[in-house]
Amino acid sequence: MPAPTTAPSASVPASAVPQPGLPTARTSPTGNLHGRRSDDAPAAGAGQGSQTDLAIRTHDLTKQFRSGQVAVSKVNIEVPRGAVYGFLGPNGSGKTTTIRMLLGLVGPSDGYAELLGERMPTASATVLPRVGALVEGPAFHPYLSGRANLERLDAADGTTRRSTRKARIDAALARLGLGAAAAKPYRQYSLGMKQRLGLAAALLRPRDLLILDEPTNGLDPQGTREVRHLVRELADAGTTVLVSSHLLTEIEQVCTHIGIMSRGNLVLQGPRETVTEAHETVVVVTTSPDHRGSAVEVLTGLGLTAPEVAGTTITAALGDVPPERVSVALVHAGVDLLGLEVHRPSLESVFVRLTGEGFDVAR
Repeated sequence: MPAPTTAPSASVPASAVPQPGLPTARTSPTGNLHGRRSDDAPAAGAGQGSQTDLAIRTHDLTKQFRSGQVAVSKVNIEVPRGAVYGFLGPNGSGKTTTIRMLLGLVGPSDGYAELLGERMPTASATVLPRVGALVEGPAFHPYLSGRANLERLDAADGTTRRSTRKARIDAALARLGLGAAAAKPYRQYSLGMKQRLGLAAALLRPRDLLILDEPTNGLDPQGTREVRHLVRELADAGTTVLVSSHLLTEIEQVCTHIGIMSRGNLVLQGPRETVTEAHETVVVVTTSPDHRGSAVEVLTGLGLTAPEVAGTTITAALGDVPPERVSVALVHAGVDLLGLEVHRPSLESVFVRLTGEGFDVAR
């Protein structure tokens, strides 16, 4: 049986996932990108059993620990093929537990997960060779070199060719900037170098799906930028990528779809642009004290609902009204227009609104 293509220290349990009935899954993100690549060795079962255009699909995925804590509750993830899915959430929100269930490293208490159209972990032997993963940081043999560690991993994968091993390892090391450090023992690697070696392990062969849990952890700004470029490059080649992170700016720059976890629940998912568009854009008008009432009348007349007055500023949801129409209407009404600002929702503001803010760990 081929070795799982997950974090080097991980193994896949043989127990099957509970398989309840199949009611309709909840909201689906729109937009699909397709792409397939040839593999070093064709994956068994590739293209079989796929009934959707989703690379990842879960139905009511739930994990309750023996202590009674519900780490993940009825999560329904839908990742279109070819998408870069940003999996966001505060520390302890259930992201890593969800990822471990996706890969069959942990069995769910209820619900199920499908990768590349196949039920996990039942189809692990045929699915995992097509999946690269970095979960909770890499773990390698400390006294072996980076190259020797990759050789051991590749030798454990029965679906790859021995004759191409050296070339593929060289390519993975070069791709992650580790060529000069390939002979150095792993215990001498910095945190960033260890992270790079974990990514190299996930890319020892072409993958249809890549699952990365905090891939930029420990990397300097240059390394972070290189990982971002790598994710884009892989997506352009047709690989579906799920990136778990708490770095909103990184997710905004690279992802096509967003999913937000909070306290074990998937509170929002969809294409990146619609995630922010679903939240209201507001206009903030500054006027003189004597003209506050007139300004509120003008905004209400334009269809802006429930204007809120605070001192000399009036805030209202803009809706479909163009900002320039607001300014023209206020001037024509003789209102002193001392300032007009449009606040469009950012991913950060949406994230904070849904998950709260502060330093408390959710779980």
